[in-house]
Amino acid sequence: MAEGVELLRTALDAGARLESLYVDAGSSADPEVAALAAGALAAGARVFDLAPGVVERVADTVTPQPVLAVAPMLDVPLDAVDLASGLVLVLADVRDPGNAGTILRSADASGVDAVVFSGGTVDPYNPKTVRSSAGSLFHIPVVVEGSAAGVLDELGRRGLRRLGAEARSAEDYATLDWGRPTALVLGNEASGVPPELAGHLDGTIGIPMPGRAESLNVGVAAAVLCFEALRQRRLAATVAGPGEPGRTMPAMRGGSGGGAR
Repeated sequence: MAEGVELLRTALDAGARLESLYVDAGSSADPEVAALAAGALAAGARVFDLAPGVVERVADTVTPQPVLAVAPMLDVPLDAVDLASGLVLVLADVRDPGNAGTILRSADASGVDAVVFSGGTVDPYNPKTVRSSAGSLFHIPVVVEGSAAGVLDELGRRGLRRLGAEARSAEDYATLDWGRPTALVLGNEASGVPPELAGHLDGTIGIPMPGRAESLNVGVAAAVLCFEALRQRRLAATVAGPGEPGRTMPAMRGGSGGGAR
């Protein structure tokens, strides 16, 4: 279930086929709601006007939006993911739906190839995850797999370097060569990457933190890491020039680190 004019407009613009759209009593006169309903109807959705009080009883939010919709699930198989940018996020035991939605939004904005929801990670279709993704759930490939270890083994076979984001890693994220195809593992908000995944990783990275905070929010950390990867890709493209193969920054070790949990 998804709610809100902007979110549902994004879904339609992305080609999602809504199954049904529900309009709160009296909201059909709103031009934006009317335009959304017309677009959903033209795309094949069923549109229903609700009686007073129904939205308040069924919506997930305290102050519900005037429109709700039922949309099909969008997850894809791992082997169907196109590794064009060379970066995949693997969520392992990320429990907070707001964090998961924020990660989807950052991944979408920075051009990540896919986000994998694995292990004990929250359902990507949790209503709060859907809302906090701000429509990015409809843009970026989402993979749902039960075993994070199995996902990492498969990505390793496909040639991706597998790195865990850890608060105490000595590898500075900014000196890493993000030009290499990489699977970045983001772990539980309190305890980090599950220790049982250590044998399925090629290393760890951290975000140096000179302040006193123990770690960053996992959604914030994901944004920092994804946009560093994007920065390096853009720099490589600029250095290479038009028509030339991109060059990546050299891999270096060093730096004291904190990072993401």
